[in-house]
Amino acid sequence: MTAPDTPQAAQLLVDCLIEQGCDRIFTVPGESFLQVLDGLAQQDTIEVVTCRQEGGVGFMACADGAMTGRPGVAFVTRGPGATNASIGVHVAMQDSQPMILFVGDVDSEMRDREGFQEVDFAAFFGPIAKWAARIDSADRIPEYVARAYATAISGRPGPVVLALPEDMLSRATAAIPRPRVERPAQAPCPDAMQAMMALIADAAAPIAIIGGAGWNAKARAHFQLFAERLGIPVATAFRRQDVIASSSKVYAGNLGYGPNPKLVERVKQADLILAVGARLGEATTDGYTVPPLSAPERKLVHIHPDPDELNRVYPADLAICASMDEFAESAALWDDDEVLDFDAGQEAHAEWQSWATAHPNGHALDMGQVVQFMRDTLPGDTIICNGAGNFSGWWHRYWRYEGHPTQLAPTCGAMGYGVPAAVAAALRHPERTVVAVAGDGDFLMNGQELATAVQHGADLIVIVVDNSAYGTIRMHQEREFPGEERVSATRLANPDFAALAAAFGGWSARAATNEKFEEALVEARDRSGLRLIHCTIDIEQLAASGASVSGLRDR
Repeated sequence: MTAPDTPQAAQLLVDCLIEQGCDRIFTVPGESFLQVLDGLAQQDTIEVVTCRQEGGVGFMACADGAMTGRPGVAFVTRGPGATNASIGVHVAMQDSQPMILFVGDVDSEMRDREGFQEVDFAAFFGPIAKWAARIDSADRIPEYVARAYATAISGRPGPVVLALPEDMLSRATAAIPRPRVERPAQAPCPDAMQAMMALIADAAAPIAIIGGAGWNAKARAHFQLFAERLGIPVATAFRRQDVIASSSKVYAGNLGYGPNPKLVERVKQADLILAVGARLGEATTDGYTVPPLSAPERKLVHIHPDPDELNRVYPADLAICASMDEFAESAALWDDDEVLDFDAGQEAHAEWQSWATAHPNGHALDMGQVVQFMRDTLPGDTIICNGAGNFSGWWHRYWRYEGHPTQLAPTCGAMGYGVPAAVAAALRHPERTVVAVAGDGDFLMNGQELATAVQHGADLIVIVVDNSAYGTIRMHQEREFPGEERVSATRLANPDFAALAAAFGGWSARAATNEKFEEALVEARDRSGLRLIHCTIDIEQLAASGASVSGLRDR
């Protein structure tokens, strides 16, 4: 029997993605978009990455978008597939990452009857996406796809969700793809730049907080030149540590959870804050207190690519709507007769260097020493991928994010992000070392994607930090309700993670001491494919801040 030709609408959708520059999609296949799968099978421009759960699909698309600046593309089926993938949409929204999720939908004739796996996707995804819609007309596929790309990459980048009725994908159409969409140029106003430079000239203690939407290698290089020329301390927003080289003489460290107390004090005492790209969200600002929402003696210059973010929470004395690369280039090339030279940048950098140097803590497997050994052993442009948990704090504090991109981590604090992100990073940058770091609870959220890594030949190292607990929640538990008899729901009985990795076809090792970890990492570095190191630590070693169970109980 001869297989039928791919329906024209589904083929048009694939052609539109190719026209927009899509070279990879992530999917768990579903019967609701078989026509698209057939179209993908008949081309060789787009690589299809088959994943094991839609949460992994969503996270991989998030990470791919974060690395390329173009939307990461995901395809899932309706109902359970779409709801599983919703975590990726939420991360893409809060992390300002361009992403497009295509959802195979019920047949048009079945709508509004609560058909099999039916969900109103526009209503479901509307609050957590920049745009959520359904393509009902095959002729309008080029319009919807082009608009999805434009929406995802413009202003504050974010996710778009498009539902694909099953019957629509089988229709004939004579439509053709629209041309590739690019992000609109957003140069800063020269008058605004002049006003900003005047504020800097009048400041005694300025500081920059950078991160958020739209950073790329060009923005990073130009802003670093600007900040170093002026000597302004530069702090990075939560989990945005790769937007300036950690070796920069003005890098002051990162804000968020567990920052350097000296940096916190600098931000609070600053008389001028340059917020560049950062939304100044709750995590970065420690609940809108670092910096305070308002201070009579402080000026705030807020630069962001989306006007809706300016003056949304923090009142700005000067708001500049511009893309990061355009702003940073203008700042770096600004010709001002009055040369500014602050000493604070180098002082803040020295404070960060001291804070980011780990000292032995007496534990058999000392996580601070682990990260420092990794730093000395792996390349400077290694990509570190992590989800959520106290374990990540050791890398946030002690790792040097020297290249760009080198940090893939969800600012919204979603668990399970690290392994899928590492798979995406290894496929996108096969020439670089990629490391996923995960807590034991975090790893089992999406550890099944090790199968995806092996199937697609991804080279990555996975480090599982196992304390047999949901450590972050245990820390909060001990802080609020101390005592062994009040520990509730945070203990974990874990599998043998090294054996699990071997079952997936990877190389693995176990480490309970610094020496064993160092031996394992050197061997892992010299191998290829999937490599996993199962690190076992005591729950007493709770966080990079030095927090411990006994210490919290003895307060």
